[in-house]
Amino acid sequence: MYFTLIILAIIVCVILGFFILIQNPKGGGLSSGFSGSNNIMGVQRTGDFLEKGTWVLTALLMVFAIAINVAIPRGGAESQSQELQKQITKPQVNPLSQPSTAPLPAASDTGKK
Repeated sequence: MYFTLIILAIIVCVILGFFILIQNPKGGGLSSGFSGSNNIMGVQRTGDFLEKGTWVLTALLMVFAIAINVAIPRGGAESQSQELQKQITKPQVNPLSQPSTAPLPAASDTGKK
């Protein structure tokens, strides 16, 4: 489900990018000189469809982002906390307190000469 939500979010992002690039800028600039030519053939409602589509896709992207955050696999955090708990409860071994299995070195008789 996690990967499905990511794929859907990527598809929504691509479609949203196309919707934004298709829209006419409302600030003017170079398109302000040609604004009368857009309404000659009767294409007045295209801006409304693109604007509503942009808002719907933006809301859909936010929903997908929240759903991905909820559905994200949390396996790494649990295994890390379990590993820390094992280290805490593991008995500590002091190497000085345990008997050594290595043979003791021979005592030197330097004082008996």
